[in-house]
Amino acid sequence: MSTGIIIVLAVAVVIIVAVVLAPRVRKSGGTNLRQRFGPEYDRTVARHDGDTQAAEKDLSERLRRHGDLRARPLTAEARESYVALWAGVQEQFVDSPETAVAEADRLLGRLVRDRGYPADDYDEQVAALSVHHTHHVDGYRQVHAVASRARTGRAGTEELREVLVHARALFEDLVGTHPQDNVRHRAGDRTGNGAAERPAARPGATGGNKRLSDRLHAPWTSGHRDRDTSPRGGV
Repeated sequence: MSTGIIIVLAVAVVIIVAVVLAPRVRKSGGTNLRQRFGPEYDRTVARHDGDTQAAEKDLSERLRRHGDLRARPLTAEARESYVALWAGVQEQFVDSPETAVAEADRLLGRLVRDRGYPADDYDEQVAALSVHHTHHVDGYRQVHAVASRARTGRAGTEELREVLVHARALFEDLVGTHPQDNVRHRAGDRTGNGAAERPAARPGATGGNKRLSDRLHAPWTSGHRDRDTSPRGGV
């Protein structure tokens, strides 16, 4: 058999193998993305009108851009400050739900930036959060969108309450004490990078995540005056 025929046959075998394996590779990649992104996977497919391939390309690109991002730790003082500010937002809801939701949107934006996520581009913030806080990122989307509508009176009290509850889940994720914060801080001390300038509190230094959660979950919507909960001006 001539060398030319052998080469042709070898190329043909490679092509056949590629054709057979390609669907399996794509399926495996899709399965990994579904597991990695959880509910965000389905939301992304829906945003792409059911086009799974386009959605997976979108999610893969987010992983490429933000997968290596490491959140900056919060100091104990910063953590306490954020918790107090959020408690104030919840108290404010009693008398002014629209103002409270707008303030929650601003406060989350500050916290997202302080934790080292993209500072200036909202879409990039959401993309990065979808990689690292996939189960709660939609709360940020919701509070941002509803805060905008609330400024023109197009959000009812119940909708405002619901988005504030959803946003709180992301807030807790971002403000909570995480064991890896201490690891990164110690590494920063050794390497001299910027993380050392913002030491993380010891787990439990502010009473622990359970105490933080108890403070954030204290009743805050009872007792507000009766309001028209129907959207005004359409949604």
